[in-house]
Amino acid sequence: MEAKHWTVQIYITEEGDDTRARAVLNTRDTSTVTGRGVARRNPIDRSIPEIGDELAASRALEDLAIRLHDVAADDIVELAGPAER
Repeated sequence: MEAKHWTVQIYITEEGDDTRARAVLNTRDTSTVTGRGVARRNPIDRSIPEIGDELAASRALEDLAIRLHDVAADDIVELAGPAER
């Protein structure tokens, strides 16, 4: 049994009250899928950058999961079915 290793890197940037995250999945066959997320601090809230990072990253990962599911669904439509004999 062969173990597979996929890597997700999360990039976070902050600009004013906005925090943006990009989650990039790299698979063994060099496929890349990217998800994005944004968090916006309400101006009346205290500035706690870690919370914005967590929210933006979680939203980027959620978007990544949806996009990865779409890739799998497209592969099923294209490749699934009975094996040719």
